[in-house]
Amino acid sequence: MPAQQSLPAAYYRGGTSRAIFFNRDDLPKARAEWDSIFLGAIGSPDPYGRQLDGLGGGISSLSKICVVGKSEIPGADVDYTFAAIGVRDASVDYSSNCGNMSAAVGPYAVDAKLVHPLLHGGGDGRTKNLATVRINNTNTGKLIHATFPVVDGEAAASGDFCIDGVSGTAAPLRLDFINPAGSRTGKLLPTGSAVDVIDGVRVTLIDAANPCCFVSAADLGVSGTLTPAEIDADEQLLARLDRIRRLGAVKMGLAKTVEGVPGSVPKIAFVSAPHPGESAHVVVRAMSVGQPHKAIPVTVALAIAAASEVPGSTVAEHVIRPAGDGGSGESGLEIGHASGNLRVAAQFDEQGVLGCP
Repeated sequence: MPAQQSLPAAYYRGGTSRAIFFNRDDLPKARAEWDSIFLGAIGSPDPYGRQLDGLGGGISSLSKICVVGKSEIPGADVDYTFAAIGVRDASVDYSSNCGNMSAAVGPYAVDAKLVHPLLHGGGDGRTKNLATVRINNTNTGKLIHATFPVVDGEAAASGDFCIDGVSGTAAPLRLDFINPAGSRTGKLLPTGSAVDVIDGVRVTLIDAANPCCFVSAADLGVSGTLTPAEIDADEQLLARLDRIRRLGAVKMGLAKTVEGVPGSVPKIAFVSAPHPGESAHVVVRAMSVGQPHKAIPVTVALAIAAASEVPGSTVAEHVIRPAGDGGSGESGLEIGHASGNLRVAAQFDEQGVLGCP
């Protein structure tokens, strides 16, 4: 039998996702050797869809790997590489970032002693302060600033902050995506248009944090409030969403053919207006690696916020705000998703450049 091997690793939740974390220095120098390690750790491929022989959870949001190491990039403390792992197949996809898991990178970096961040107060004195870790996401070449409480040199875990889609409470964490437009294409609107017609429907193709395709639920002939189970059971809807996503990817320049489009980008979601009395400003149902997301990926939420500020987009036309409520850069955009609501913000400067509020 071959010699058994082991590697140090950590297991973190970020937002509504979970991932195995590796210190880059503990992995082989040759990136080609990473894939087999990641697949073995997560338990893929598993034809039964359970990932029972690893730490995956049988769905895309629980089948993820993060690699973190010290950075030499100016303005960054750590480099962070994300990998989406197939559940039933052996795919290891590095083509996009995960916004949810970005939330765990800063705390991991502090806990693993990769950084000694500057504490800038805001806590309860000696034992608790706010720290900011500057993260270079290697998948997109974009910077993210994570700000969170630190207690006695470790990232705080307990707290009273809650998010829809996750039971219980934990310490709060803020993510600022610095200049997120053009993560893969170099442009906020890769085709130069707020709307393109794809497969007979109007679609907004936008690249903010991750490339995304947004289509109206009404144009698809479905309710905007379908549950993930209802979406998963509608094979025709799933097939059409994937067809639109693949055709959109070619239009965005992400692939030359529909067959060459990676599984994780672009993301696709359908949008609708909230019903009267709802607190949400817009309702979204998002897909993640071919599966309906039980909440909403953070990068999709960021792209929704950006698209809500683009006149004529399929998102902007469905946004309903109370009288006197400012744009998403002022008070934020309340997004209704399958598990509740999420508030995000996007701000454009006087030249129309997307940045952080």
